Amino acid sequence: MAVKLDSAVNGPALYEGTKIPSPVPSWLQVADSRREDGNVIQVNFGPNHPSTHGVLRLVLDLDGEEVVGMRAVIGYLHTGFEKSMEQKSWWKAINYPSRIDYLASFQNEMVFVLAIEKLLGIEVPARATWVRMALAELNRIHSHLIWLGTVGLELGVQSLYFYCFEQRENVLDLFEMVTGVRVHGRYCQAGGLAEDIPPAFVDEARNFCRGLARQIGAYERLTWQNKMFQKRMNGIGIVSAEDAIRLGMSGPNLRGSGLNWDVRKREPYLFYDQVEFDVPVYESGDCNARVRVRIDEMRESLRITEQALDKIEQLAGEPWIADDRKIVLPPREELQTSMESLIHHFKLVSEGYRVPAGEVYLPIEGPRGEEGCYVVSNGGAKPWRVHFRAPSLLTIAAAPTLCQEHLIADLIAITASLDTLMGDSDR
Repeated sequence: MAVKLDSAVNGPALYEGTKIPSPVPSWLQVADSRREDGNVIQVNFGPNHPSTHGVLRLVLDLDGEEVVGMRAVIGYLHTGFEKSMEQKSWWKAINYPSRIDYLASFQNEMVFVLAIEKLLGIEVPARATWVRMALAELNRIHSHLIWLGTVGLELGVQSLYFYCFEQRENVLDLFEMVTGVRVHGRYCQAGGLAEDIPPAFVDEARNFCRGLARQIGAYERLTWQNKMFQKRMNGIGIVSAEDAIRLGMSGPNLRGSGLNWDVRKREPYLFYDQVEFDVPVYESGDCNARVRVRIDEMRESLRITEQALDKIEQLAGEPWIADDRKIVLPPREELQTSMESLIHHFKLVSEGYRVPAGEVYLPIEGPRGEEGCYVVSNGGAKPWRVHFRAPSLLTIAAAPTLCQEHLIADLIAITASLDTLMGDSDR
């Protein structure tokens, strides 16, 4: 059952008035009690397994087909991005965040730049902000399409995989048109964008939005009207709103449990307070609800994208980056005629700019939940501390609770519905 946006029980009051229950008994304790009967065996699920959505290792305690204990082992994809960013200038560190959550590369890149801009106190041109919103929502659609396609592949609905990846390629075509590459574009700059969007982007993005709007109906038919899919998802992996809060879940997983919390609505950033969109919420808290939330979210992202495209057209010819030569690279054409511009360019690329001392935590609504960036500056040309709040890490920690007293086949459906990403959790 969908919950309306203005439902009183789904606002911030739920955080304030909810009595958080005491922790559930440890899964290992439950498994130990069953081991006395001699029927429990321990097996490894992963780390190299298609259904773990990356190099995730799950140590399972099985009593026949029933999962009575589970332990998630991570770290196989650890890259040390955060510490690497602390060794680079602010300007060069922008390359790293897009590789943390590589399915939401633009969103991760953007949240780091937003944190820098907040410390700098720099004003971003309106055209650049609307372009960021359009690309952020296209990036959300891209992430959800990959997730939905792989869910179909794992549950035997292989045609869903092909339908989703066809549209995913269309999204990447749009990113290639704007940034020159398909995934890690490094398109955000402190103060705006690296370049203005090409003239054909708005029309191509509108064509994509119209095509995907028609295609979403096919996704629904392949899921809601598919008896096999429904039997694998309905009533499986249920988590209540209270337990979801206690487990630190956010984003679509939290809204699938009946809590209406979306950073874009509750703590607006960019221009999200100037566009119209709804927040899909379902109360059942099972795998099916989490799938429905994400499919509905794709429709809402299309609404936001189309509104952003309208604004981009209205602001044609307006600046796409701030005019601050101490932070922003000078226009390329000036390098041939202006020695001052050449010096600014050399200093920014070689040494970078300095950011005033201070600290900031800036959250955004990512495809997998609340993506947060915590940055500390000591006034130098490098960040003193960088830390990302990774929603996947908390989701993986919550998985054992959701899998309690389910079968191995249900474990596949539950882990698929949670949409975890190992690059996001290991970092």
